[in-house]
Amino acid sequence: MTIEEFNFAGKKAIVRVDFNVPLDENGNVTDDTRIRGALPTLKKVLADGGAVIMMSHMGKPKGKVNPKLSLGQIVGKVSELLGVDVKFAKDCANASTEAEALKPGEALLLENLRFYPEEEGKPVGVEKGTPEYDEAKKALKVSQKEFAKKLASYADVYVMDAFGTAHRKHASTAVIDEFFDADHRMLGYLMEKEVKAVDSVLNNIKRPFVAIMGGSKVSSKIGIIENLLGKVDKLILCGGMTYTFSKAHGGEIGDSIVELDKLDVALSVEQLAKKNGVELVLGTDSVCGDAFSNDANRRVYPSDAIPAGWEGMDAGPDTQKAFVEAIKGAKTILWNGPAGVFEFDNFTAGSRAIGEAIAEATAEGAFSLIGGGDSVACVNKFGLADKVSYISTGGGALLEAIEGKELPGVAAIKA
Repeated sequence: MTIEEFNFAGKKAIVRVDFNVPLDENGNVTDDTRIRGALPTLKKVLADGGAVIMMSHMGKPKGKVNPKLSLGQIVGKVSELLGVDVKFAKDCANASTEAEALKPGEALLLENLRFYPEEEGKPVGVEKGTPEYDEAKKALKVSQKEFAKKLASYADVYVMDAFGTAHRKHASTAVIDEFFDADHRMLGYLMEKEVKAVDSVLNNIKRPFVAIMGGSKVSSKIGIIENLLGKVDKLILCGGMTYTFSKAHGGEIGDSIVELDKLDVALSVEQLAKKNGVELVLGTDSVCGDAFSNDANRRVYPSDAIPAGWEGMDAGPDTQKAFVEAIKGAKTILWNGPAGVFEFDNFTAGSRAIGEAIAEATAEGAFSLIGGGDSVACVNKFGLADKVSYISTGGGALLEAIEGKELPGVAAIKA
């Protein structure tokens, strides 16, 4: 069943949304992108004459109530964007009264799901790796099912529309579906778009296919890198991982970030790229700072000859040109991770060069997928959001999908 086909008239739909939005010290939403992303699905339910129950997590309360992570703080913003006076249930596991009272066209937001350890299925206050932890987890699995059953009891239909949590087997993403038949569980519009975008990159590739992987650590991206080396024509590796590759070849990297225990991994990536005929593009020069600060003194050094007291913080001028050249003419582009410390305005040039090259290639017909919080922040910072094909809302979920892993939140609907 697709959401477009389903008629919600007279039905109550419980929708797993991703309202894990940033708040300022006064509890005001500072970026409402994720709320806006869920609007098409929520509005479809209401327009059909249904009632909508929204459930989400916020932050990492680790199974305990934390007022600073209460979804009550965003009720006003959700009401404003949805165009409906949203009601609020202060306890997500005991909201039967509020759910039953809902009339067609009305909306209810449940309190933070993660105030209950049953949502994540992770024991609280027990040391991981101990027999006690294993026992507690086993018991929690039973109560996780009961928690999911309770959530399911509020509604007639379940809609999964939180791609950002689709890689987690949580009560609200991959257990609750068991309590709805196949015609009453479905992906929301946002999820459909996300799944289609990933499919375009991985299974409907138009060549040349260029992937840009940034970030500080090779270890956190190794699975994705290895999977991509079997698919891409060119792979650009940038950001902090540059210096692990430089060090692997005996380079001097000053105070730059490095994973000394992953030097062999870096060399194996190079060998795999060669074996697969993939052009691996690495930075040859870096914009370095003498402190981790926007106001640090800056100098350009070769990426394998950075003196002590200096650290690589952005791609250098020659590297920027090489990255732009590698992206030129691409027909499929995936970008995850910045080229430097883009949060500092004086170290944004490398990431900006990548973003602008992607925008140019997109204008010439390429399909470009941007994923991961930092890459999305880059695109927004440089005003390029409307110049790329698709911006993914789920960093971890996107990476696991690219890595070739099955996403529980998607598999549960399709089962």
